[in-house]
Amino acid sequence: MLNLVLFGPPGAGKGTQATNLIEKYKLVHLSTGDILRGELAAKSTLGLEAKKYMDKGELVPDEVVIGMIEVKLDQNAGAKGFIFDGFPRTNAQAQALDKLLEKKNAPIDMMLALEVEKPELVNRLMGRGKVSGRADDQDINVIENRINVYNRETAPVIEYYNKQGKFRSVDGMGTIEEIFARLCNAIDKVNGGSGCGCGCK
Repeated sequence: MLNLVLFGPPGAGKGTQATNLIEKYKLVHLSTGDILRGELAAKSTLGLEAKKYMDKGELVPDEVVIGMIEVKLDQNAGAKGFIFDGFPRTNAQAQALDKLLEKKNAPIDMMLALEVEKPELVNRLMGRGKVSGRADDQDINVIENRINVYNRETAPVIEYYNKQGKFRSVDGMGTIEEIFARLCNAIDKVNGGSGCGCGCK
């Protein structure tokens, strides 16, 4: 089993690269953002609760997110592995995820962190907002707050995985193909992959 945490600030391209990695490594995608947006669309109790935080660019409470993750893990018990996209976002979540995965004998193998400069993040998010119509991607104040929340509350998770020897920094600037090749290379060095035809060595 291959369990990966795909990490990076809002606009780093995690969703795009997660799709590519899922196809290559046959992983199950666990994106808390997608799960929450599904709840928002359904206007469920969970969705309405989460919306109050998401609209302000703040983090959704741990107890909401952790419960959803466990359900998804149990629903995909026979998977070759999982890619966690947008989770964990805090050290408390990382610790809770470790405990959950330890119980299932399926620990995290690696955290891949996409490093992108702030002006590029803002440009990507504003551009995405024009296409998607998402309000939180069109308000510069909300975008700035999301990046600040990441730097203050989420970036410290890097050190959590670094202490476990599982942190890998990946340059997130460049084309989608270039970034994907770097991610593949980092994974295959640890996982012993056989290459994917995307430029990985």
